[in-house]
Amino acid sequence: MSTYYPESKVEISGFVAKYYDTIMNVITLGKYSSLIQKAIQLMQINPNDKILDLGAGTGRNACLMMKYLSEQGELIGLDISQEMIDQFKKNCAQFPNANIINKRIDQDLDYKEHFDKVFISFVLHGFPQNVREVIVRNAFKALKNGSSFFILDYNEFSMRKMPFYLRIPFKRIECKYAFDFIEMDCKKMLSLAGFKDFEEHLFLSSYVRLLSGMKVSA
Repeated sequence: MSTYYPESKVEISGFVAKYYDTIMNVITLGKYSSLIQKAIQLMQINPNDKILDLGAGTGRNACLMMKYLSEQGELIGLDISQEMIDQFKKNCAQFPNANIINKRIDQDLDYKEHFDKVFISFVLHGFPQNVREVIVRNAFKALKNGSSFFILDYNEFSMRKMPFYLRIPFKRIECKYAFDFIEMDCKKMLSLAGFKDFEEHLFLSSYVRLLSGMKVSA
């Protein structure tokens, strides 16, 4: 798979794509699964919700969200990695109302006021800032008025204050874009796109955050 952002690490293929969930478990010392479960629980998904999962990957998150949905609910995942899409289809095969589409999330999307929730997990940090802003605008456009965008990703923190045993692997594992992401004001970025009424929940010693903002049209 050719990459659109060679310096990013969110466009995944090959060995990493095949074993992505296992790798995430190892990196987080087995805490990734419980982290995702808790974050999705905090989303307060309603049975009939329509959910858009940006960068849906292997479908691990989607399968957890589907457990809260009824037959009237719907989940659409977007991803560009065919290897990830194949895993999504296999993992979510038991959920007929969960679908995955091969589509870039950094370009204008066709959806307008269709979804009750938009979710993105550990993807936003892996893009340049101008691309993040496009993704946020896509989420705003896709959401119904009064609905929320959920971002599960790194919290704001200082690398200098990070313990060396965490700082060293972070520097080795993460892409260049992650380093400005941890210093930026995500709430300000969301506010500029039109989101309000922010809520946040912190995980893993506050290095990870579930941040949500509500679309409130004028």
